[in-house]
Amino acid sequence: MPQKILLIDDSKAIHTLVKTVLWNEAVELTYCPGGESTLATALSLQPDLILLDVGLPHPNGFELCRRLKSDLKTLAIPIVFLTGATTVNERIRGWELGAVDYITKPFEATEFLVRVRTALRTKHLIDLLARKAMIDGLTGLYNRSHFEQRLESEIALARADNHPLSCILLDVDNFKHLNDQHGHLFGDEVLRNLSKLLIEGCRDQDIVCRYGGEEFSILLPNVSAGAAIELAERLRVMIAERPIRLLNAEVSITCSFGVAQALATGVGIIEQADKALYCAKSAGRNRVLAATIEHVAA
Repeated sequence: MPQKILLIDDSKAIHTLVKTVLWNEAVELTYCPGGESTLATALSLQPDLILLDVGLPHPNGFELCRRLKSDLKTLAIPIVFLTGATTVNERIRGWELGAVDYITKPFEATEFLVRVRTALRTKHLIDLLARKAMIDGLTGLYNRSHFEQRLESEIALARADNHPLSCILLDVDNFKHLNDQHGHLFGDEVLRNLSKLLIEGCRDQDIVCRYGGEEFSILLPNVSAGAAIELAERLRVMIAERPIRLLNAEVSITCSFGVAQALATGVGIIEQADKALYCAKSAGRNRVLAATIEHVAA
């Protein structure tokens, strides 16, 4: 997938020149002349690099940089200033605001390419590290830290759009017994296989995570509690019907499920799903139970 560059400059000549220089690069170039709508453009595009003209009319490049770096959703986007001529103090001001580099106009094509490539490479490596920090090493699923971040944003989206949001928590039944009987390597294989089944059974937009130990969580945007219960039941049957094989061992596993839907503020969805999961395990395991609407609303 090509990396995205947002060029913010009110000169059509600069836009044409940048487009020509980047013609053979694996990038997507978007042009913006500046102005108050620039922040909205950057927010929706989420580019990998912003090339920002210092000498824009109100707001100027420094002010736009300050605003972009003040928003958590655009804070991590690297900004390279394009400028005709700057003093040392102006360069220091730009770096203090969060810019990563300056390119002086009129620029030489080779130097421009090197600086852009360097900024994009750095952004790519930072993105890789960020993703790695959010990935569970054993299963390849997102980890609990990522889940908690997404939960906050998905609750805000559900509230803004007046759409349902449901959550499933599931736990491998008798996992300690599996580890004791077949060894930890088999236990790890159980978790890896279970992760694949969950990905197979869920939609692309569902957020499937390893919540901790043998417990997994699934966030279901725009899904009601009823539909979440149906999904949990399908997953429960799928897991029970597919035994895990490792060397000479073949063991059928089961999981218990707790389901909850976020209503109103969304507060307590995890707590209620966890209570439902606890009840499912207490009632004999290998079953799906849901929190009541009243409990979730509270």
